[in-house]
Amino acid sequence: MLSDIEIAQGAKMLPIAQVAEQLGIQPDELEFYGKYKAKLSDELAHRLESEPDGKLILVTAINPTPAGEGKTTTSVGLGQAMAKLGKKAVLALREPSLGPVFGIKGGAAGGGYAQVVPMEDINLHFTGDMHAITAANNLLCAMLDNHLQQGNELGIDPRRILFKRCLDMNDRALRHITIGLGGKLGGVPREDGFIITVASEIMAILCLAEDLTDLKARISRILVAYTYDGRPVYAGDLQAAGAMTALLKDAIKPNLVQTLENTPVLIHGGPFANIAHGCNSVRATKLALKMGDYCITEAGFGSDLGAEKFFDIKCRYAGLHPDCVVVVATVRALKYNGGVPKAELATENVEALQKGIVNLKAHVENMHKFGVPVVVAINRFHTDTDAELQVIDGCCRELGVDYALSEVFAKGGEGGIQLAEKVVEVLDRTAGQVNFAPIYPLDKSIREKVEIIAKTIYGAADVAYTSAAAKAIKEIEALGHGDLPVCMAKTQYSLSDDPAKLGRPEGFTLQVSEVRLSAGAGFVVVQTGSIMTMPGLPKKPSAQLIDIDGEGAISGLF
Repeated sequence: MLSDIEIAQGAKMLPIAQVAEQLGIQPDELEFYGKYKAKLSDELAHRLESEPDGKLILVTAINPTPAGEGKTTTSVGLGQAMAKLGKKAVLALREPSLGPVFGIKGGAAGGGYAQVVPMEDINLHFTGDMHAITAANNLLCAMLDNHLQQGNELGIDPRRILFKRCLDMNDRALRHITIGLGGKLGGVPREDGFIITVASEIMAILCLAEDLTDLKARISRILVAYTYDGRPVYAGDLQAAGAMTALLKDAIKPNLVQTLENTPVLIHGGPFANIAHGCNSVRATKLALKMGDYCITEAGFGSDLGAEKFFDIKCRYAGLHPDCVVVVATVRALKYNGGVPKAELATENVEALQKGIVNLKAHVENMHKFGVPVVVAINRFHTDTDAELQVIDGCCRELGVDYALSEVFAKGGEGGIQLAEKVVEVLDRTAGQVNFAPIYPLDKSIREKVEIIAKTIYGAADVAYTSAAAKAIKEIEALGHGDLPVCMAKTQYSLSDDPAKLGRPEGFTLQVSEVRLSAGAGFVVVQTGSIMTMPGLPKKPSAQLIDIDGEGAISGLF
């Protein structure tokens, strides 16, 4: 079979104006980035404000494993399959980060015959949104350090600066650095560090902002540091919000591209789900709901991270009401959860599957706790046996959920028709009956909200806090931000905070190591375990496989 990039490079793409025509978008409502990419104008958003919303479908998954689950591939294939059924569906996905692209995961534009194109552009610089976010973030850092250099009128304590520089690249050497060296003209020496751009609060703000006015207001509320006498210092105090918003004036506009089968896709924003809230922008999702009868979106990693934050943060702020959840799983990944090594996953092992399927059960049951109907999508591999699929069938019957086999990787939209039909059937059957609600009320304390998520979603027995985390919670609540939702930073590989605990761990104590206020984004980040906000490259990074020839053709990207 051809590689992902070879399939993508052989695609017959339509000029983006023709893709836009399918959605009733006029040429003067597009801002073109070449032939196959465009940003959607504010005028389009204003024109569609009074249009009715379509159905909102969230695609999530079990906990990711080295075997792969294919969540984005399933999302793209579902959109293509909807088109084959004559349904008007619009995808709303996240932008890939260069960190994973050049690291170990590779790109994030789908795979096989269920991809978004042009995949090289999408996985690399795209329309420059990531660079604009990086620049806005680092402008605030530059203004902060310049304020220290120019006399520190606000009395900022250099030891209590919270906001870090960012870079959209995996570079572990930048996690902890010392800046301001080189004498009097080199700035005020202090400890600093970099986080990856997709973990930046600027990224979260961009994805939750309704418009430029809201964006600037949120940026003004970013907590940057504390003064020597313990007072908070916000970005607005440094008079940075206007210039930062100016850098983001184009980045806030959603991007329009297409699938291999020319169905429309909005790709915008890309916060990591194991650190940030893991969802594409509110603006893109709302536009997709206005332009299609169905909006298919996804949330990062497993449902314990991405979907929980989609419901408790994004839907709460944006007033969104999901109509259906698709939980993606594979036989291979469930066997891995049952203790089978990656090298042996192609061999039938019903016993291991029966053991590992508790992970799927946990995710389905968790989604039901939000009051939303579930469809299980089994991303099928040719090594799956009838006996193994029978175990899946029995599990879904036991859970009372519909399921469908998906072969979109190998067959594109045609391979997703069974899934699309099942999703439409569930949407029609449950229309007007979905009683969606977040898992916790905002008037609970920060600790109470963390405990609800830990016990209800993760299966923890208790929560323990470091002294630094406990102190941070007191400070955040003293500032009047105790009523914000919480954004859990946790390993994606387990329902617990220990990546080695597969399946459905129970009775563990969730360890909270750090708590940070993201006042601009509007949530409190609760960091568990040893999550890195600046990842590192593996021993053999994907970047070593990527090349380009003299004609500009890229190879090795996946």
